[in-house]
Amino acid sequence: METDKDIYFKRNVLGVSVVEFFWGLGFPIVMESTFLQLFLKNLGASSFVIGIVPALLIFCIGAFPLFASYLSRNQRYKKSLVILFHMASGVAILIFGLALLFVNRVENILLLFFVSYTLFSIGIGLTIPVWLNFLVRIFSERKTVPALGYMMLAQNIGKVIASFFILKIVSKYSFSQGASAYIFIVTGLLFIVGTLFFFVTKELADPDDPAPDTLTFLNHSRKSFYEIIKNRRFLVYLVADLDFYVVITVLSFYANYATEFFEVPVAVAAGLFVACIYAGSITVNVFLGAMNLLGLKQKFVLSKCISFLSLVLLIFCPGYWSFFLISYMLGFVRAIRNMVYAPSVKKFSGKTDATSYFALAPILTIPIASGFPLAFGKMLDYLSFMQDDAYRVLFGFSALFILVTLYFSVKTDYEIAQ
Repeated sequence: METDKDIYFKRNVLGVSVVEFFWGLGFPIVMESTFLQLFLKNLGASSFVIGIVPALLIFCIGAFPLFASYLSRNQRYKKSLVILFHMASGVAILIFGLALLFVNRVENILLLFFVSYTLFSIGIGLTIPVWLNFLVRIFSERKTVPALGYMMLAQNIGKVIASFFILKIVSKYSFSQGASAYIFIVTGLLFIVGTLFFFVTKELADPDDPAPDTLTFLNHSRKSFYEIIKNRRFLVYLVADLDFYVVITVLSFYANYATEFFEVPVAVAAGLFVACIYAGSITVNVFLGAMNLLGLKQKFVLSKCISFLSLVLLIFCPGYWSFFLISYMLGFVRAIRNMVYAPSVKKFSGKTDATSYFALAPILTIPIASGFPLAFGKMLDYLSFMQDDAYRVLFGFSALFILVTLYFSVKTDYEIAQ
């Protein structure tokens, strides 16, 4: 079977890479985005409201994969569901962009945004476990990391291109309602068109697929949950992976830190910061992905070290030029995590169909994943009298948290995991 999968390696890499290129063109607008936080700030949103955005996304990514796991449990071929869930997310953003052309009151725009973003987040939450399992199924184990490297390289090239378009648009139109509406419309269309390229891929049935599951939703979920709770090595990995949510939180706030206190122009934060983030990601995709330098554990530990250093720079060396380096480092870290997560979960699960692991892992991490950005935003509002020192205090706490995850990453046992 591994040999059969390798026959379709180039075709599958091409298919998923084109999908990710189109989605990469839209990602700088709606996910882990400096554009989105500045767009909301321009509408008068508080730090707490801005913190709701990553918390909402992470909550949906945590809660809804369980439903995706149940819906896909007896589908030997996952591609149709992958396409359906991707489409749903794209449509949600498209509808928001179209509605933005006709809604004028700020209160209504914010309400409309959160309704649309909730639907988008639900779509992403349903997509991720099925999509990740689809990816590790269509590539052989020895070629999964290089394949994901090429795929994410395509995505990040799309992100870099998009970041320069954002820079030009924001420089010319700032965050005018009309310009923002067309940006969201184009983003939704890019997601929808890009999804069509999943039809290029070839998915093969796996002879080790489990027998049909006739359990009810609750019994299926309970069985999967108990199985994961007994997997100690996987739980250690999950604790070590929690730094990812700290990085997401930092990405959601540091642009405001730069523009409010260090005279960084909004257009630069919305465009060039993003370009640096994706330059860091591309570096990872080339050297640690396509070239597959370092093992999974070495990559995993490296990401914690760089996360910690980026926070040290934010605390002690913030400045116009240092923000570009920090952006690069945050992109580097996020790319490593995105690259090692799927093969790591598959490895620790020891299963051919690891959808249940991909579904339940986010649920187990929801308290930190959703709580951290909410608490960060709330504390920024509460400590607003401290101005830039409020950010430094919270970045310092984040750095300590990352040191804890570094300890658990060293303890993560990749050698024994099957």
